[in-house]
Parts: sequence; structure tokens; C-alpha cells
Amino acid sequence: MKLIYVIVRNIDSGDVTAALNKKGYYVTKLASTGGFLREGNTTLMIGTDEDKVDEVIEIVKKACGPRKQVISSPVGTGEYSSMNVVVNVGGATIFVMDVDRFEKI
Repeated sequence: MKLIYVIVRNIDSGDVTAALNKKGYYVTKLASTGGFLREGNTTLMIGTDEDKVDEVIEIVKKACGPRKQVISSPVGTGEYSSMNVVVNVGGATIFVMDVDRFEKI
């Protein structure tokens, strides 16, 4: 048995959860914070058999793969000076851990 932690942007969490649920995976959703853009994150916990870990990771990749976003970055001394910057967003951080014991009560 494995426990998979998937950390995604809040904006992607609905798509990822729906895609996992559609394939029969149960997901526990936790609010979390962090990241370069200081936006909210969602941490998803998925318990599954070891042979299904790769399938879960593929579902996550398809649902929230990396993409580009333009953000305004303040520059210079002027009050209204800013510069648009293209950054990579999306994707996920995934941790896979062994589970010694699992009980559902």
C-alpha cells in the first residue's frame, strides 16, 4: 500500500480531484500555502496499491500539467512601473510513501 501526496495550485485541484474520482480513486483534500507566486495550494492524499501509483501520477500530469502564465512584476521607482514576466505554473509536487498499516473503520 502507498500513500501519495500531490501538491497542486488551488485552481487545478478541482480538475485533478475530478479526474482521480472518475477513475475510482478516493482523495482527501487539505488546504496548504506556499509556492513562488504565493498563491494557495491544495494537498491531496491518495491511498492506493503499489501497482497503481504510476496510473495516479499520469492522471495528475494530464489534469494539471505545467503551463506558462504572464504576471506583472513591479520594476523601477515609479509608482505605476511594472514589467510583465512569463513564469511556469501548474504541475504538481508528488511524494509517494510506504504505508505500514491501513484500516478503514
